[in-house]
Amino acid sequence: GAQLDMSRVHFLGLVPRSAFLALMQLTRCHVYLTYPFVLSWSLLEAMSAGATVVGSDTPPVRDVMRHGENGLLVPFFEPRTLADTVCEVLADPARYAGLGQAARADMVRGYDLKRVTLPGYERLLAEVAG
Repeated sequence: GAQLDMSRVHFLGLVPRSAFLALMQLTRCHVYLTYPFVLSWSLLEAMSAGATVVGSDTPPVRDVMRHGENGLLVPFFEPRTLADTVCEVLADPARYAGLGQAARADMVRGYDLKRVTLPGYERLLAEVAG
């Protein structure tokens, strides 16, 4: 079988936020697996950066990802399917680039701080304050 080229694998440890965001923008494929946990920021950040995301086909991930539209969903308990899907994305990134672009557009439309999130919090606070 194929051997992993360890010169292409990097364990960075803790990186500054600015470096993390730059790395996310360079990523060809981001893998996000969760079961049965809640959604975490890393998925939203990867989508915001325009990365092609391969995520677990689980309820928290399906809350923001639609298979074949803004990412790729794979069964959580099928590591071979996950590996095959990641290999497909890495072998032909141009074919899947539109998924990352759609993911970014979805994140901007649904989570933009100035246009969506902050006004939503302001409305909530105004409602609670009466």
